[in-house]
Amino acid sequence: MNDKITRAMLVAFISVITAAAILAPSPSSSWAQTAPPPADHSEVTVHGRKYTPRSILARNMGTPEDQTTQFPPHKIIGNLYYVGTRTLSSFLIVTPQGNILINSTYERNVPTIEKSVKQLGFKFSDVKILLGTHAHNDHQEGDALVKQMTGAQTMAMAEDVPALQAMKPGGKEHPIDKTLHDKDTVTLGGTTLTAHLTAGHTHGCTTWTMKAEEGGRMYDVVIGCSLRPPAVLTPDVIAEFNRTFPVVRSMACDVPLGDHPAQYNMQEKYSKLQKGAPNPFIDRAECKFEVDIEEAMFHALLNEQRQAAGR
Repeated sequence: MNDKITRAMLVAFISVITAAAILAPSPSSSWAQTAPPPADHSEVTVHGRKYTPRSILARNMGTPEDQTTQFPPHKIIGNLYYVGTRTLSSFLIVTPQGNILINSTYERNVPTIEKSVKQLGFKFSDVKILLGTHAHNDHQEGDALVKQMTGAQTMAMAEDVPALQAMKPGGKEHPIDKTLHDKDTVTLGGTTLTAHLTAGHTHGCTTWTMKAEEGGRMYDVVIGCSLRPPAVLTPDVIAEFNRTFPVVRSMACDVPLGDHPAQYNMQEKYSKLQKGAPNPFIDRAECKFEVDIEEAMFHALLNEQRQAAGR
């Protein structure tokens, strides 16, 4: 068979498979658990460290135990707290009119999140608004259970609604009380969050920004959505990432956070916090680290894909 035809058929086949994976109604949170792990190439070096698609996924997800084991709940800054597991972030924003929860993670983790909220001295029933970063099970599978337990109003970026609606753990309908769009705001008890569409990892990937006060000063907080590119990049996903990377780089940032703790070195910073150091989560120097890593990986994968297609 002609080599050019063979390459074209291969690229077309990969594109179909990838598109199916991207549009799948309930994508797995842990790629490595349900399919072959991502390739150990391309390799990029960013800030003196080497990364591959496989190493980034392993860094983000850890072990199955990491994904479900409570990390000590703690104050990050101002009225913002961490209530997630070792490798799956969940954030609590406390206000006088009730609280906001970002990312319910797996449904089986909801009791762990509830435990963390209570250990901080708050009531889980005071969660009035439930938000998320993106429509993957490890970040928003537990939405229906949180809604059942608290009655919270659930909100989601419009582009992620189809994938969320197909996410039905135990047959539960996925609750969506309000659909959001890029730059929409969510306000409760004097705290305002802004939803930024940072698509690529999912079509509705949402990065949240807010202000937090500490020591009489206001700080810009960025709760980032994953920027990890898929193994094969379709034209739509390429266009999404080409828009997203500049958007993320333009955000005012004093406190970088992410939907996986490894994205902002949570454990190291928590350790410093326990030793009485000045708030380590205020880290302007690290605000662009994750986008540096993922943008480098995106371009490496794109170049590899184009070379394989003979372009």
